Amino acid sequence: MRLQLPLFAVLVQGPSMAPTLRSGDALVVRRTERVRAGDVVVARFRSRPDLLVVKRAVRAQDQGWWLHGDNEFVTDDSRAYGVADVIGRVVFRYWPRPGRLS
Repeated sequence: MRLQLPLFAVLVQGPSMAPTLRSGDALVVRRTERVRAGDVVVARFRSRPDLLVVKRAVRAQDQGWWLHGDNEFVTDDSRAYGVADVIGRVVFRYWPRPGRLS
C-alpha cells in the first residue's frame, strides 16, 4: 500500500503558464478530484503519462479535463496532447513570491 499525502510540492519548469507562473516557482498542491474551470492544476496527459504538468483547467471532457497554459505562445497543452487526468489543484505559490494564484 502506497501512502499519498494530501499536500505535495511541485516546481514549475518552462514558460507555458507565464505570466501567472514562472519557471522556478514552487507550488503547494492539494490532491483532489474536485476541480472547477479556471483552477490551476497539476495533471498528466493520457497520451503522455510520463509528463507531469501545471496548467489551467478549461472544461471537463471525456471523464478528464481539457487544459491550457496561460502563455498563448506555448501550446504544449491539451491542444497538443488531448485530455488529462488531474492529480490536484494548486493551493499557493511558496517561492519566490509567496501568495495565492488568481
